[in-house]
Amino acid sequence: MLRRPAGPSPSSRWEAPPDAGAHTADLVIATTGEDEDNLVISLLAKRQFAVPRVAARVNDAETAWLLDRRWGVDTAVPAAAPLISLIEEATGATDTVALLRLSKAGVDVIETAITSRSRAAGHTLAEIALPAGSVIREGEPTVPDPEMRLRPGDELLVVSHAATEQEIHAGFQ
Repeated sequence: MLRRPAGPSPSSRWEAPPDAGAHTADLVIATTGEDEDNLVISLLAKRQFAVPRVAARVNDAETAWLLDRRWGVDTAVPAAAPLISLIEEATGATDTVALLRLSKAGVDVIETAITSRSRAAGHTLAEIALPAGSVIREGEPTVPDPEMRLRPGDELLVVSHAATEQEIHAGFQ
């Protein structure tokens, strides 16, 4: 929580109550319903309180360009996407879900589940054009090699600079 001291001066500095933890925070997540507020929170967290990691919710696609490293935002999270992804994953509504966008690295993390109906089931990774990723088999993450044969029940976490959720779905499902 931040507060501005009383007084007419526009140069009044924002302050954090000592018990708010702003001076010792490792991460600040700005999640208001207004991008302008999230922008101010992010900038203050980064510049005023030297918080090393700042994430901000993006409510309006037209202002998303503002929420970047220049304004103190390390990770911009679209308001609807994570919730929709979590709902889709939890309900099994889809087999391919964009889980995370790492703006600093410029990559997306996309999960796809291999089922008995998947085109990729039974094929080796060498037979599939695949961006960098990991295979989770029986709950254990593994570093895949080209000869690893995909089977129903496998989950792939794909890390890519360019591949979209739709392209990953088309390549595996």
